[in-house]
Amino acid sequence: MGVAVGTVLAGAVGFALIGPSAEGQPQDKGTVAQVQVEKAHKAVSIGDKPEGYAVPIRKVEPSEAIRLALEQVGVKEGPGRQTKYHDWFVSTPNAKMTAERDGGFSVDDYNGAEWCNMFVSWVGAQLGVKDMGWDAYTVQHARWFAKKGRWGHKAKPGAVVFFDWQNGPDGGISGIDHVGLVVKDNGDGTITTVEGNTNDAVEKRVRSKSLVAGYGYPDYDAD
Repeated sequence: MGVAVGTVLAGAVGFALIGPSAEGQPQDKGTVAQVQVEKAHKAVSIGDKPEGYAVPIRKVEPSEAIRLALEQVGVKEGPGRQTKYHDWFVSTPNAKMTAERDGGFSVDDYNGAEWCNMFVSWVGAQLGVKDMGWDAYTVQHARWFAKKGRWGHKAKPGAVVFFDWQNGPDGGISGIDHVGLVVKDNGDGTITTVEGNTNDAVEKRVRSKSLVAGYGYPDYDAD
């Protein structure tokens, strides 16, 4: 795996590889692919059933997403670091678009790659969560939430939580390292989460809020 591929899939870099083209100049492949990804997101509305989704898009309560995520706790990587979340993501048209956006590597390179964001995306696709978003790259997923006006700094059940291990909320979106789902705010400066790609498995964790870069808010029905 090349440097660009490896670092993008690890969630370390990516956006800098596909900077916007100058006005009036031909767009590079990454920029065109980014436009395609954004169009695919915008096309998703209630009742649509995008390829790769188990059910049509609908209004889901946060508790449903949390329950499904908790049911995955204990799922571990198999040979080659592969999981069912890799299998699902690679099978979707989303994988081709994001691979093109993030450097033009082969979709097969997602197999065995870092998978925390594939796990979160899988949960949303299984339930048809509106505005959960999908991606394999944490930074791009967080940027999507921000563009949708669904980014903030309050822990809410079912929110997509993005971590920056070094700088927390001061690092900005570009410093994001990891992602999971919020189970609850514990009220003591910590949150309970469910995360994929943690000790090579899906785990329930308690994390300090000081590690959180921000939260993405899917369009849930209120519990």
